[in-house]
Amino acid sequence: MAKPGFTSTILHADRRSEIEHGSVHKPIHTSVMYGYEDARDLAAVFQGKQAGYSYGRQVNPTVTALQDKVTLMEDGLATVAFATGMAALGSTLFAMLRQGDHIVSSTYLFGNTNSLFNSCIQHGVDVSFVDATSVSAVEEALRENTRLVFVETIANPRTQIADLEKIGELCRERNLLYVVDNTMTSPYLFRPKSVNAGLVINSLTKYIGGHGNALGGAVTDTGLFDWSAFPHIYENYRKGDPSGWGIQQIKKKGLRDFGATLGPEAAHHISVGADTLALRMERACENAFKLTEFLSRHPAVKAVYYPGLPDHPQHELAGRLFRSFGALFSIELMDGVDCFEVLNRLQLVIRSSHLGDTRSLGIPVAHTIFHEMGPERRAAMGIDDSLLRFSIGIEDADDLLEDFDQALQR
Repeated sequence: MAKPGFTSTILHADRRSEIEHGSVHKPIHTSVMYGYEDARDLAAVFQGKQAGYSYGRQVNPTVTALQDKVTLMEDGLATVAFATGMAALGSTLFAMLRQGDHIVSSTYLFGNTNSLFNSCIQHGVDVSFVDATSVSAVEEALRENTRLVFVETIANPRTQIADLEKIGELCRERNLLYVVDNTMTSPYLFRPKSVNAGLVINSLTKYIGGHGNALGGAVTDTGLFDWSAFPHIYENYRKGDPSGWGIQQIKKKGLRDFGATLGPEAAHHISVGADTLALRMERACENAFKLTEFLSRHPAVKAVYYPGLPDHPQHELAGRLFRSFGALFSIELMDGVDCFEVLNRLQLVIRSSHLGDTRSLGIPVAHTIFHEMGPERRAAMGIDDSLLRFSIGIEDADDLLEDFDQALQR
């Protein structure tokens, strides 16, 4: 048969390798240690000369199956899973950067990522925050000691979209590591490999897991970056094919040394949730599109930020790169409309900080997830005090429309 589609591939990913007792899902392996009849085999596994499992902090069969599934999703070379998305990003930066290095990052960042990069500055890694919707801003910020460029596909919460293709071309020309956080789009809507990303970050907690019942994160090597030219690969990892050097260092210096290990139970939940990623994303994106069309005409709403609307600055880019426009949007309310009251009146939408769930979620951005960064940084990012962010789920569209209408009409 021809190469299977996205969902067929993911549904049958576990069966690509032998599964115990004919199980369809990879079983949950809870053992921390792995025994060997011959001590020589144990040594060979530790030294990387033989395939096998050494210790639960680094490897686990259930987690390996999930990693393989994410690699298939991203059409990548290999994946390392972590306890959370922030652990995946933070451990990758720790593994790849050293004091005196420089990062160019989009200024439109998830709040915790912004906090992490500011911590990097305190530890001797400089960061330039730029408007990544323009490749020229990225290029102007590059320095001799720039080691990587970091962007998110769709910014949270204002939905700005980085100039993904042109930044990828720039990084390829300059031989820079291009790191793309794909959480807001998911591998179903977009594969960063298509724009020359070397590493892809995913918060597995969000759309891939999709059910709000497990934390997890992943970094995937797409196989496009030339690690032989990267100055910070340790000598003991410069062995064999250079394409595997980067992910090996992330495994060893990131996962092993920091120990932000994804547990097998969480890996199982995420893996099962991932089976329906495409179905959930189709429904959620359709719901978000219908809601934003309605809200863009509502007299109580000052502005709607969603790539699917024709007046979005990157609408054409999103339509060209992404399978759909995503399931997250934000709105600003007219003066005098209380954002807390609107949220409290919604009956289907859960007031919560999460996103990418089967259920619709809403949160007042400036007062919660972006409160810590202060009013000046919020203003620079265009975050108004009335801004409400919504992550739309798979409820019936008519019910969501009715819910928003009644909440705003009061």
